[in-house]
Amino acid sequence: MEKIKRRLDGHEEFEIMKLVLDKFLWIGTALLGWGLYQSIAVDYKEGFWFILAGALLMLVFGWIIVREFEQIR
Repeated sequence: MEKIKRRLDGHEEFEIMKLVLDKFLWIGTALLGWGLYQSIAVDYKEGFWFILAGALLMLVFGWIIVREFEQIR
């Protein structure tokens, strides 16, 4: 007896993608927070790189979400 694979529609795929990419949003937020802490507590130059990494991660996250949303439309 062969199993029939169920295909997801566009909305379901988008919801799963949002769940996965949400983890990148949390990582970006953590990097921004750690960078802010480093900037205040240690040295602004050291914290700047964490803030930059968090901002870049969030920008990539936003770009992927917009691109996928446009493909579904």
